Amino acid sequence: MTLQVLQNKEQIRAARAKLEARGLSSLPSALKQRFAATVARFGVAPPLVLGDFVKSWDLLTSIEFLENNVSRNSAILDIGAYASEILVALKKAGFTNLTGVDLNPRLNKMPYQDEIKYVTSDFMTTPFADASFDAVTSISVIEHGFDPERLMKETARILRPGGYFVASFDYWREKIDTGNTRFFGMDWLIFSEQDVTAMLAVAAKYGLEPVGALHPETADRAIEHGGYHYTFGWMALQRRP
Repeated sequence: MTLQVLQNKEQIRAARAKLEARGLSSLPSALKQRFAATVARFGVAPPLVLGDFVKSWDLLTSIEFLENNVSRNSAILDIGAYASEILVALKKAGFTNLTGVDLNPRLNKMPYQDEIKYVTSDFMTTPFADASFDAVTSISVIEHGFDPERLMKETARILRPGGYFVASFDYWREKIDTGNTRFFGMDWLIFSEQDVTAMLAVAAKYGLEPVGALHPETADRAIEHGGYHYTFGWMALQRRP
């Protein structure tokens, strides 16, 4: 499907249970997460905490989509890779050609440095050659400093014909105005159904087409962050051959 929506918190718990049962989870213990948060409050660079429980559903949805649509030796790039769980999960699932890109210089602290290629760069202007990847993933990244023209142009450039862009993002069907709220020094967009439609129109300009139908309906506000309540959306686009 092009657009799926997280409907309730139970889907998050069920997804994490499935990830754990398959040996794909890298989420640290609650104690380690609390320690990292405490260290950060004192202005010290915290230890790397890989993954986020609330992103279990979109993580699993992305992994299962890739398992069903590309081979284990396909070239896969994750954008916004620092502290993201997906590359490590894909490695555990048997994928062998993995790359991550992020502006955070602590990318060199990510696991499996000898098996996953990590590149410190802006994912809007990557150093990769045209048609380098069979799939590009993004877990809760594109809503920060969202620039649809640059994002879709660069994604289409580095994807091979027939390749996939798989992304999750903050979402609520009706518009939620985040005002001047910023994260990572960037503005923050909670996508509405209208925002998704506009994004797909930009994607089409660069040859990126929806895989399946849109299902934009929302139920529970399963996510709370920054004082706002919303959920997650997930989509898959394919570059025209």
